[in-house]
Amino acid sequence: FYSHRPDPETPLEETMGALAQAVRGGKALYAGISAYNAELTRRASKILREMGTPCLIHQPIYNMFNRWIEGQLMSTLQEEGIGCIVFSPLAQGLLTNRYLKGIPKDSRAGKPDTYLTAQDVTEDKINKVRKLNHIAQRRGQSMAQMAVSWILRLKGMTSVLVGASRLEQINDNVAALKNLHFTSEELSEIDEILK
Repeated sequence: FYSHRPDPETPLEETMGALAQAVRGGKALYAGISAYNAELTRRASKILREMGTPCLIHQPIYNMFNRWIEGQLMSTLQEEGIGCIVFSPLAQGLLTNRYLKGIPKDSRAGKPDTYLTAQDVTEDKINKVRKLNHIAQRRGQSMAQMAVSWILRLKGMTSVLVGASRLEQINDNVAALKNLHFTSEELSEIDEILK
Protein backbone atom coordinates (compact mmCIF):
# COMPACT_ATOMS: atom_id res chain seq x y z
CA PHE A 1 0.00 0.00 0.00
CA TYR A 2 1.52 3.30 -1.11
CA SER A 3 1.44 6.82 0.16
CA HIS A 4 1.63 8.24 -3.35
CA ARG A 5 2.81 11.71 -2.45
CA PRO A 6 3.55 13.55 0.76
CA ASP A 7 0.85 15.85 2.09
CA PRO A 8 2.43 18.93 3.69
CA GLU A 9 -0.79 19.49 5.68
CA THR A 10 -0.65 16.05 7.36
CA PRO A 11 2.06 15.08 9.85
CA LEU A 12 4.35 12.43 8.38
CA GLU A 13 3.82 10.31 11.51
CA GLU A 14 0.09 10.20 10.79
CA THR A 15 0.56 9.15 7.17
CA MET A 16 3.11 6.47 8.05
CA GLY A 17 0.89 5.35 10.92
CA ALA A 18 -1.93 4.73 8.44
CA LEU A 19 0.40 2.61 6.27
CA ALA A 20 1.61 0.63 9.28
CA GLN A 21 -1.96 0.09 10.47
CA ALA A 22 -3.00 -1.20 7.04
CA VAL A 23 -0.18 -3.76 7.15
CA ARG A 24 -0.78 -4.77 10.79
CA GLY A 25 -4.51 -5.06 10.10
CA GLY A 26 -3.93 -7.44 7.19
CA LYS A 27 -5.30 -5.00 4.62
CA ALA A 28 -1.90 -4.68 2.91
CA LEU A 29 1.17 -6.88 2.79
CA TYR A 30 3.76 -4.11 2.56
CA ALA A 31 4.17 -0.36 2.89
CA GLY A 32 5.59 1.87 0.18
CA ILE A 33 5.94 5.53 -0.73
CA SER A 34 6.05 7.50 -3.95
CA ALA A 35 7.34 10.94 -4.95
CA TYR A 36 9.01 11.57 -1.57
CA ASN A 37 12.32 13.46 -1.70
CA ALA A 38 15.42 12.04 0.01
CA GLU A 39 14.86 13.78 3.36
CA LEU A 40 11.19 12.76 3.62
CA THR A 41 12.07 9.23 2.51
CA ARG A 42 14.63 8.92 5.30
CA ARG A 43 12.15 10.25 7.88
CA ALA A 44 9.30 8.06 6.61
CA SER A 45 11.54 4.98 6.67
CA LYS A 46 12.59 5.67 10.26
CA ILE A 47 8.99 6.14 11.40
CA LEU A 48 7.81 2.96 9.69
CA ARG A 49 10.75 0.96 11.04
CA GLU A 50 9.96 2.14 14.57
CA MET A 51 6.35 1.01 14.02
CA GLY A 52 7.56 -2.46 13.00
CA THR A 53 6.54 -2.04 9.36
CA PRO A 54 9.58 -1.38 7.16
CA CYS A 55 9.19 0.66 4.00
CA LEU A 56 9.63 -1.86 1.21
CA ILE A 57 9.55 0.25 -1.94
CA HIS A 58 9.68 3.78 -3.32
CA GLN A 59 7.90 4.54 -6.61
CA PRO A 60 9.26 7.76 -8.15
CA ILE A 61 8.91 9.05 -11.68
CA TYR A 62 12.19 8.56 -13.53
CA ASN A 63 13.30 8.49 -17.13
CA MET A 64 15.91 10.01 -19.43
CA PHE A 65 14.08 13.36 -19.38
CA ASN A 66 13.33 13.35 -15.64
CA ARG A 67 16.41 12.34 -13.66
CA TRP A 68 15.61 13.86 -10.25
CA ILE A 69 16.19 10.65 -8.29
CA GLU A 70 19.86 10.38 -9.23
CA GLY A 71 22.16 11.15 -6.36
CA GLN A 72 20.44 11.85 -3.06
CA LEU A 73 17.26 9.79 -3.39
CA MET A 74 18.98 6.70 -4.81
CA SER A 75 21.66 6.93 -2.11
CA THR A 76 19.00 7.24 0.58
CA LEU A 77 17.10 4.23 -0.77
CA GLN A 78 20.25 2.12 -0.70
CA GLU A 79 21.14 3.26 2.82
CA GLU A 80 17.62 2.51 4.05
CA GLY A 81 17.33 -0.82 2.22
CA ILE A 82 14.33 0.36 0.20
CA GLY A 83 13.72 -0.87 -3.33
CA CYS A 84 12.99 1.46 -6.24
CA ILE A 85 10.36 0.79 -8.90
CA VAL A 86 9.98 3.75 -11.24
CA PHE A 87 6.96 4.83 -13.21
CA SER A 88 6.85 6.63 -16.56
CA PRO A 89 10.14 5.09 -17.76
CA LEU A 90 9.25 6.01 -21.34
CA ALA A 91 8.14 9.57 -20.50
CA GLN A 92 4.54 8.83 -21.52
CA GLY A 93 5.80 7.39 -24.82
CA LEU A 94 8.19 10.18 -25.77
CA LEU A 95 11.15 7.81 -25.33
CA THR A 96 9.90 5.49 -28.07
CA ASN A 97 9.85 5.71 -31.85
CA ARG A 98 6.18 6.77 -31.70
CA TYR A 99 6.64 10.53 -32.20
CA LEU A 100 9.66 10.66 -34.52
CA LYS A 101 7.51 11.55 -37.53
CA GLY A 102 4.91 13.71 -35.81
CA ILE A 103 2.00 13.12 -33.45
CA PRO A 104 -0.16 10.15 -34.49
CA LYS A 105 -3.90 10.73 -33.95
CA ASP A 106 -4.23 7.49 -31.95
CA SER A 107 -1.32 8.37 -29.62
CA ARG A 108 -1.51 9.80 -26.09
CA ALA A 109 -0.45 13.24 -27.30
CA GLY A 110 -2.94 13.01 -30.15
CA LYS A 111 -5.90 12.56 -27.81
CA PRO A 112 -7.51 15.14 -25.53
CA ASP A 113 -7.38 14.91 -21.75
CA THR A 114 -4.19 12.87 -21.35
CA TYR A 115 -1.05 13.51 -19.30
CA LEU A 116 1.00 13.89 -22.46
CA THR A 117 -0.20 16.78 -24.59
CA ALA A 118 0.81 17.87 -28.06
CA GLN A 119 2.65 20.80 -26.43
CA ASP A 120 4.84 18.29 -24.54
CA VAL A 121 6.10 16.83 -27.82
CA THR A 122 8.63 19.58 -28.46
CA GLU A 123 11.09 19.69 -31.33
CA ASP A 124 13.94 19.76 -28.79
CA LYS A 125 12.78 16.52 -27.16
CA ILE A 126 12.14 14.80 -30.48
CA ASN A 127 15.61 15.79 -31.73
CA LYS A 128 17.08 14.24 -28.58
CA VAL A 129 15.04 11.08 -29.09
CA ARG A 130 16.26 10.86 -32.70
CA LYS A 131 19.88 11.00 -31.50
CA LEU A 132 19.18 8.52 -28.71
CA ASN A 133 17.48 6.23 -31.21
CA HIS A 134 20.73 6.03 -33.21
CA ILE A 135 22.49 4.73 -30.08
CA ALA A 136 19.65 2.24 -29.50
CA GLN A 137 19.97 0.95 -33.07
CA ARG A 138 23.74 0.48 -32.62
CA ARG A 139 22.94 -1.52 -29.48
CA GLY A 140 20.43 -3.69 -31.38
CA GLN A 141 17.53 -2.28 -29.38
CA SER A 142 14.41 -0.27 -29.99
CA MET A 143 14.33 3.19 -28.43
CA ALA A 144 11.90 1.93 -25.76
CA GLN A 145 14.15 -1.03 -24.93
CA MET A 146 17.17 1.20 -24.50
CA ALA A 147 15.21 3.62 -22.29
CA VAL A 148 14.17 0.74 -20.01
CA SER A 149 17.68 -0.79 -20.01
CA TRP A 150 19.17 2.62 -19.16
CA ILE A 151 16.99 2.76 -16.03
CA LEU A 152 17.69 -0.82 -14.96
CA ARG A 153 21.46 -0.18 -15.14
CA LEU A 154 21.28 1.81 -11.89
CA LYS A 155 22.45 0.08 -8.76
CA GLY A 156 19.49 -0.29 -6.43
CA MET A 157 16.87 -0.19 -9.20
CA THR A 158 14.32 -2.91 -8.54
CA SER A 159 12.07 -2.64 -11.59
CA VAL A 160 10.12 -0.34 -13.89
CA LEU A 161 6.38 0.09 -14.34
CA VAL A 162 5.47 0.30 -17.98
CA GLY A 163 2.07 1.34 -19.21
CA ALA A 164 1.22 -0.66 -22.30
CA SER A 165 -1.93 -0.62 -24.39
CA ARG A 166 -0.89 -3.48 -26.67
CA LEU A 167 0.76 -6.87 -26.11
CA GLU A 168 3.59 -6.06 -28.53
CA GLN A 169 4.54 -3.08 -26.33
CA ILE A 170 4.92 -5.41 -23.35
CA ASN A 171 6.99 -7.86 -25.39
CA ASP A 172 9.18 -5.01 -26.66
CA ASN A 173 9.78 -3.70 -23.13
CA VAL A 174 10.57 -7.13 -21.71
CA ALA A 175 13.13 -7.66 -24.49
CA ALA A 176 15.12 -4.80 -22.92
CA LEU A 177 16.43 -7.41 -20.46
CA LYS A 178 18.50 -8.95 -23.26
CA ASN A 179 20.95 -6.03 -23.19
CA LEU A 180 21.35 -4.19 -19.90
CA HIS A 181 25.05 -3.41 -20.31
CA PHE A 182 26.15 0.08 -21.35
CA THR A 183 29.71 1.04 -22.18
CA SER A 184 31.07 4.18 -20.56
CA GLU A 185 31.17 5.71 -24.05
CA GLU A 186 27.47 5.03 -24.59
CA LEU A 187 26.58 6.53 -21.21
CA SER A 188 28.68 9.63 -21.95
CA GLU A 189 27.05 10.01 -25.35
CA ILE A 190 23.58 9.67 -23.81
CA ASP A 191 24.40 12.24 -21.12
CA GLU A 192 25.67 14.66 -23.76
CA ILE A 193 22.45 14.33 -25.76
CA LEU A 194 20.28 14.83 -22.68
CA LYS A 195 21.99 18.09 -21.60
